[in-house]
Amino acid sequence: MTPPNRATKNGVLVRPTLEKLEQIYYRPLFDLIQESRRVFLEFWPKNEVQLCTLLSVKTGGCSEDCGYCAQSAHYNTGLQKERLMTTEEVMPVAERARQNGSTRFCMGAAWKGVRDGDPKFETMLETVREVSKLGMEVCVTLGQLGDIEARKLKEAGLTAYNHNIDTSPEHYKKIVSTHTFEERLNTIGSVQRAGLSVCCGGIIGMGENETDRLKMLEVLCSLDPEPESVPINCLTPIEGTPLAKTPPIDVFELVRLIATARIVLPKAKIRLSAGRDRLSREAQALCLFAGANSIFYGDKLLTASNPGVDDDRALLESLGLEPQAPYSDQAQPACKL
Repeated sequence: MTPPNRATKNGVLVRPTLEKLEQIYYRPLFDLIQESRRVFLEFWPKNEVQLCTLLSVKTGGCSEDCGYCAQSAHYNTGLQKERLMTTEEVMPVAERARQNGSTRFCMGAAWKGVRDGDPKFETMLETVREVSKLGMEVCVTLGQLGDIEARKLKEAGLTAYNHNIDTSPEHYKKIVSTHTFEERLNTIGSVQRAGLSVCCGGIIGMGENETDRLKMLEVLCSLDPEPESVPINCLTPIEGTPLAKTPPIDVFELVRLIATARIVLPKAKIRLSAGRDRLSREAQALCLFAGANSIFYGDKLLTASNPGVDDDRALLESLGLEPQAPYSDQAQPACKL
């Protein structure tokens, strides 16, 4: 079956162009949401949302100058630098996350990247091995890596690797100068070659325009295979960073992006991620209706605040939504391509 709004040529799936993405994105809002909901129900017919927990296992002191990040050593944000957590320190957090209903446990480390043989990489491999025994999906974001590191993470039991492209290739250079957009894609290539699922999305509200957001989607759709997981983050302005005074985006622009992502990436988990604490319950409900089917669950996302567990439970209950089983237990979404 060909995904909706996707054509084939000589049996090969044609990736959506920027022009096609604009046609989808700029249609009347109710028409867009109606189509995204139709696609959502075709591929994800159950009233479910995956709950994920994100833990910062190494906080602060990062050498990169990402303009949105509280953990960059280039900015004075008041964040205290912390060493890499040991496996013994991580495990109680992972176990508590599972008890609270999370089926995906994500770990993030603030550094440029990892290399085989580095003690910190060996520590992460051991942590992945132990967390994977809990039966949850295991995802990490450790910065840049190559084929060897990706393969070893896969062998250790890793489910997915997160490496966001953040924004369009053109806007990226305005946000980060210490690495390139192409380097992001190189790491994603290593992750794909290792057979790991790719978790890759972006951040909106960093001074980009709507075309930049659609160009980001165009890149995501060009990945082969496409991402299994697409986090959509709203910028959380941090005092001391270059983007501290950036105004919040219009919630309907967020809904449009989620709906468009659902239509062109029907099999992906669209994750309503950072910045959710700045959205009303009604705005979150609209995002979930338009196509998001995963949230990060817990009081904190790396260093940013997040809605409380009790608040999220109450929201899901009021919407009639249940926690989703781990993706690893589901060979594919309901509708196979």
